Amino acid sequence: MSNNYDVIVIGLGGMGSTAAYQLAKRGQRVLGLEQFGPAHDQGSSHGGSRIIRQSYFEDPAYVPLLLRAYELWNEIERESGEEILTITGGLMMGLPDSLTVSGSIESSKQWNLSYEILEANDIHRRFPVFTPSSNTLALYEEKAGFVRPELSVYTHLLQAEKHGAELRFFEAVQSWEAHPSGEGVRVVTNNGTYEAGKMIISAGAWAPQLLKDIGVNLQVERHIQMFFEPTGGIEPFRVGKQPIYVWEADDNVQLYGFPSFGLGAEGAKVAFFRKGKPCTPETIDRNVYDFEVELIREYLSQGLPQLNGRFLQGKTCMYTNTPDEHFVISVHPNHSQVAIGAGFSGHGFKFASVVGEILADLVINGQTNHPIDLFSPQRFVFQ
Repeated sequence: MSNNYDVIVIGLGGMGSTAAYQLAKRGQRVLGLEQFGPAHDQGSSHGGSRIIRQSYFEDPAYVPLLLRAYELWNEIERESGEEILTITGGLMMGLPDSLTVSGSIESSKQWNLSYEILEANDIHRRFPVFTPSSNTLALYEEKAGFVRPELSVYTHLLQAEKHGAELRFFEAVQSWEAHPSGEGVRVVTNNGTYEAGKMIISAGAWAPQLLKDIGVNLQVERHIQMFFEPTGGIEPFRVGKQPIYVWEADDNVQLYGFPSFGLGAEGAKVAFFRKGKPCTPETIDRNVYDFEVELIREYLSQGLPQLNGRFLQGKTCMYTNTPDEHFVISVHPNHSQVAIGAGFSGHGFKFASVVGEILADLVINGQTNHPIDLFSPQRFVFQ
């Protein structure tokens, strides 16, 4: 049993890695616990790329956090020398009244963000790989791009360790308890028992097991990231020629995708947004089936026919969703010495840099200057 830690961080994925880094950088004695290895592929923070964008169709309330997230991505790049954030420009496409388009325009106007509106002919002329229907509209955002999840996790962990954090991998948390006085926590793993003054829980798809008492119905879904070989070669899909995109088809199904930034043989990545199947970390099916590939081909044939070539690979991951699809970032409703981050999946990784800063604020000070009222678990108590 050890009493040498100020903060224990449970889960060292997208959010936990940044929280551990922020805490260690502030001089906190940090213990990080992770049941898998560093930057693993068993949860939600893998697959090579995650979209980042400012014209946020989900809710304008996210925009201030995004602006800070960009600053922090740039800071960790300067500190580490790694390129984690790549700016490609981004298309938010759909019918004019679709959430993808109208919500992006609303956020842009409210926060005075720079953007262009492109009609279908403009989209195809500027980015020939897209063949939108005549009634499609797009918001083009110059500052959109992608972050690299595995590199982000690994880099933040490395920098956290350099700042003095103790990181333990392949050590699964079995239980935790917080002292009723509001001082102190105890965590039991498969390898021992640890104590600290405070704790952060950022366990991704394992949050439903560790946060049963916060009053939020966290649901886990299986999703697939797919990689295809373009029929005319990879060059039109490379960074510098193709932007990231979110495309809401006429039936309101959303797809998203990325330019190629590695070997041509890796192809280009595309996936459905929020079209997953319920699962748990224990029951997720890691296989990818022909009918799933064929379903996304139907959409590619309409809007991205050059990408509808040979299927190369599929990678499963898990979304962890709240009922309203907004995050949970808060001091634990029952334990003032515990901060929690959950329900990020689907649109969370772009915020990882700033979420780490927020969680560090909450666990050290009990509050943060960032606007996080939208993410209180108390919102579900009054529904």
